[in-house]
Amino acid sequence: MTLAAVFPGQGAQSVGMLAELAAAFPDVSRRYQEASDVLGFDVWQLTQLGPAEKLAQTENTQPALLTASVAIWDVWQSEAEAPAFVAGHSLGEYSALTCASALSFADAVSLVRRRGQLMEAAVPRGQGAMAAILGLDDDQVINCCAQAEGVVVAANFNAPGQVAIAGEAEAVRRAVKICEGAGARRAVMLDVSGPFHSPLMDAAKDEFAEALARVEIAMPEIPIVQNVTAAVPNDLTTLRDNLLAQISAPVLWSASVSNMAGMGVDRFAECGPGNVLGGLIRRISKSTPTQPLATPDGIRSALDA
Repeated sequence: MTLAAVFPGQGAQSVGMLAELAAAFPDVSRRYQEASDVLGFDVWQLTQLGPAEKLAQTENTQPALLTASVAIWDVWQSEAEAPAFVAGHSLGEYSALTCASALSFADAVSLVRRRGQLMEAAVPRGQGAMAAILGLDDDQVINCCAQAEGVVVAANFNAPGQVAIAGEAEAVRRAVKICEGAGARRAVMLDVSGPFHSPLMDAAKDEFAEALARVEIAMPEIPIVQNVTAAVPNDLTTLRDNLLAQISAPVLWSASVSNMAGMGVDRFAECGPGNVLGGLIRRISKSTPTQPLATPDGIRSALDA
């Protein structure tokens, strides 16, 4: 069997995440302490006590989720064989790179904290928005966005019939109405802090390029399928360019999963809280199981597989 590890992005967080795993495995607490030392605040306390609104702030969510994913990886990989591929959804790409030894943990935590700050600041709150469109194919969603006046694009190709759009708030609302008229089963505004993976995020790219340039990155020890190409990069320049482009480019998650399946992957392990990606993978590659790893039972099931 050929295994890939996948890492979730924003939206997978919840107050209390990893409490059960931390009680069973001391390595989890050690990883959170390392993150706290780097960032200068108690990351574990934030994830356990919240409040949820503070945890949901992009600059906090990104390092908290990366820490959770790496802590889960620590526990799982202490006994498991390394996967054949890694991939992460948006922020999850940084978790994947860290676990594949391309980024140090300290650098990754600092980098995604800065990424979150820049993404949060790129568009004043309320001026950008995102929406989930269910029941239309990718081209239909793209066409509906093109018909809406203003800046709005397909931002996350999450699974067949499940696309997120992002852009100017009014343009997103217009696109939602157009999608409904085109037969969308559901079109709903999302409770997010910005229009991620849209051209409105271009404002964050110059400063993030400077932050990215200061960080040492190596080619991953495990091949990574990147968001913006749904492919494995051939060299470090391409990998870095893809990371920078990812801020304002669409997340090609459906294609990433399909391409991994085409390269022989026949099971996935979700290295993050919850099972958001497992739900998407069931829609993309129905016969390919995904094992969630965020609990002791999940870890044991994965090791027994």
